[in-house]
Amino acid sequence: MSLKVSIIIPAYNTEAYIGRAIESALEQTLNDIEVIIVDDGSSDKTVEVAKSFTDQRLKVIVNQQNLGAAAARNRALRVAQGEWIAVLDSDDWYAPERLEKLVSLANERDADMIADDLYLINDGETSPWSTLIKESGERIDKIRQIDIVYFVETDVFGQPGLHLGLSKPLFKREFLVKHGIEYDEAIRMGQDFWLDMKCLIKGARFFIEPKPYYFYRSRPGSLVNQSSLPRINQYCKATNSFMQEEAVKKNPALVRALSNNLAVYQKNLAYYKVVEPLKQGKCLTALTEMVRNLYFFYYFVFQINKIIERRIQYYVMGNKSAFHISYNLQKKRKTSN
Repeated sequence: MSLKVSIIIPAYNTEAYIGRAIESALEQTLNDIEVIIVDDGSSDKTVEVAKSFTDQRLKVIVNQQNLGAAAARNRALRVAQGEWIAVLDSDDWYAPERLEKLVSLANERDADMIADDLYLINDGETSPWSTLIKESGERIDKIRQIDIVYFVETDVFGQPGLHLGLSKPLFKREFLVKHGIEYDEAIRMGQDFWLDMKCLIKGARFFIEPKPYYFYRSRPGSLVNQSSLPRINQYCKATNSFMQEEAVKKNPALVRALSNNLAVYQKNLAYYKVVEPLKQGKCLTALTEMVRNLYFFYYFVFQINKIIERRIQYYVMGNKSAFHISYNLQKKRKTSN
């Protein structure tokens, strides 16, 4: 029997969460699936939890060393047999009908990629605080095709927007194989955005279903203690690389959107080159970077204004999602590593 969907789950030290992820995959109303878990060198009991499931549709692959989420996902992609590829982070979970609904819609629309809205839920809480679309400010009330310019324009680092790079599309495996598309293993965080970009540049038909079937957990410790500098540097390099592609050069609107994103990355880079040494007590390094990055002063004032605005929204206006939007969504451009 041919498989309809391969669910790939990269995992790293998520013993407290991965059980629920696996259960949600195996309990899908769509039965002709396989679940491929790639443990990326965990030091806890993640592998033991995964292997405690006896369902024949489940396969556990173990990396002997930590290679990064992108490499773990690529290892799963190379052995996947399903018509569709679905990604599930090991601390998230699916609603039971997710795959059946999305595959049906994808077939109706002749899609190469299809995503749903995301429930946003904090670790330890029993119900979501919002969804990705609700927090975006975009009005999407029916299934909609997403073009590459809109995808880039509504996913700007550190700014409000749709941020479809956070979504978890299903990908037609035939499309990925035909174009040789895999995750970029040089990017340790936010790999989903760049994989989506590779597909869209190759002409993928991408649709968004406004109903949420994916539960997207924010938990402390994922990226909080990690430097932002390597991540932003990676994003700058990836953006520059995409801008050299012929298909991009022939699309002025896309060039403008990517140029804007690159400018935002560079401004954030200037900011964090000062802020991170300050946090580490390296005042001389921070002072040197201030001199080199004069834009830092403007951006610092801009950040202060945003911080004040969020506090007014939260404490005066009673907007309880003010801190969720600024912190959880950006923090949760997560890696399983």
